[in-house]
Amino acid sequence: MADNQATQSIQSRTAAFCITFGLEIPIMLAPMAGACPPALSIAVAKAGGMGACGCLLMGPDAIQSWASEVRAATNGAFQLNLWIPDPTPTRDEAHEANIRTFLESWGPEVEAGAGDVTPPDFDAQCDAMLAAGPSVISSIMGVYSADLVQRMKDQGIKWIATVTTVAEARAAVEAGADAVVAQGMEAGGHRGAFDPDYAERSMVGLFALVPAICDAVDVPVIATGGIADARGVAAAMMLGASAVQVGTGFLRSPQSDIAEVWRARLAETAPEDTAVTRAFSGRPGRALATDYVRAANSSETPDPAPYPIQRGLTGPMRADAATHNDIERMQAWAGQSAGLGDDIDANEKAQRLWTDAQNLMGLN
Repeated sequence: MADNQATQSIQSRTAAFCITFGLEIPIMLAPMAGACPPALSIAVAKAGGMGACGCLLMGPDAIQSWASEVRAATNGAFQLNLWIPDPTPTRDEAHEANIRTFLESWGPEVEAGAGDVTPPDFDAQCDAMLAAGPSVISSIMGVYSADLVQRMKDQGIKWIATVTTVAEARAAVEAGADAVVAQGMEAGGHRGAFDPDYAERSMVGLFALVPAICDAVDVPVIATGGIADARGVAAAMMLGASAVQVGTGFLRSPQSDIAEVWRARLAETAPEDTAVTRAFSGRPGRALATDYVRAANSSETPDPAPYPIQRGLTGPMRADAATHNDIERMQAWAGQSAGLGDDIDANEKAQRLWTDAQNLMGLN
């Protein structure tokens, strides 16, 4: 049980965070691009937490539609999230041809133009997020421009920046972030490192990252990565976090719309059954260590192309895997605590995370 001083500190931090961000419990859904249907955010928000949407692949109309559906079903807060774009990547036709040859051993033919992909218009996405009027706009892979940050503040929208190192946390706060998400290396999905070339060399675990960032910045710190049950929530709070963000831990909930084979594999995934790979998108992310991931991470395989070229090249394989329900080729992101998740309703899951964590910390 936490001692009296620690208990009071946790109660003060979490209460202040909830008041600032309009929550009843300091539990947030991670903004997982392609895996945050409105129903999942509605369930978390109705529990008193914060819903989320990863808008990376969405156009303005889709962003507005998602926000309208969530807002109509709950008075809860939600965040909209975008990647900060990388510079235009350098193309290497010969190398891409080698990647296509490798990928064709895992799926359909990959046409020569498959890598000619253009992400949605970032400025239009930003305008759409502002027009949707969420309580929070969050970022990953860097910081927003000073102009956009000012537009957020003019509308009373909070900015939460995802960071993976102490240096990134300081840079985000200097740029005007109202809070930071400390993303440990255990997290499923894409790494939030500002510099993609540095991502694998800055793999810091959550237990080291959270207290270091809490000591370095004067804004609330939200812990994410490897948190899937009340023990992880309690540990994060004891380390100084004001809230937690959970992604993989919600993916087995009935409101999640991931493939059933992905959902089933999560239930039996040990921490060592995941791997960080660039093999799907060109940006490093933690996924189930499937047959394709292990092969793509081999030294005998061509290095992935940069984002978003690699995402375009793997498109045919990913689509074919989804059609055939083949988990071994599927883009199946997973954090190291995937096996600690469960298949209960997301509303109940969110409530239990906080109620059980409070009991562990002696807050009740």
